[in-house]
Amino acid sequence: MSSADAARRLGDVSDRTVRYRIDRLVEGGAISVSAIVNPRAVGYDVIADVWIDTVADRLSQVAARLAELEEVSYVAYSTGERNLSVQVYARSNEELHEFVSGTIARIPGIARVRTMLVPRTVKDVHQWHIPTSPDKGSITVRTKEEKR
Repeated sequence: MSSADAARRLGDVSDRTVRYRIDRLVEGGAISVSAIVNPRAVGYDVIADVWIDTVADRLSQVAARLAELEEVSYVAYSTGERNLSVQVYARSNEELHEFVSGTIARIPGIARVRTMLVPRTVKDVHQWHIPTSPDKGSITVRTKEEKR
């Protein structure tokens, strides 16, 4: 939506004010503006969650290596039974199998890999919005310096 459209919807601000506020949110790290690719629309029909156990002293190295791989869309440390949570996109089940067993499983420091197919996504991370609740008050955006 353009700044002018947003200003019209808000009704009481100018498009210049909307642009200024968006710039502040971007500069403060609260939002980023980007295009989101729909993997299935470009042939990546297979999505899988991969849970990885690592050797204790190799967690950060394994996570960094996984983050470099193009097929991997998400890497996060996790707690509980698994060390890392990873999401992978592939064009077919065969490609997924080869990637997990031939690429991921061979990364030094990986002890165990478990893969679960994601047949359907109900809500994607890009659909998340800040929860609004009357008892929580307004949202305050802090700059990176204020967070320290």
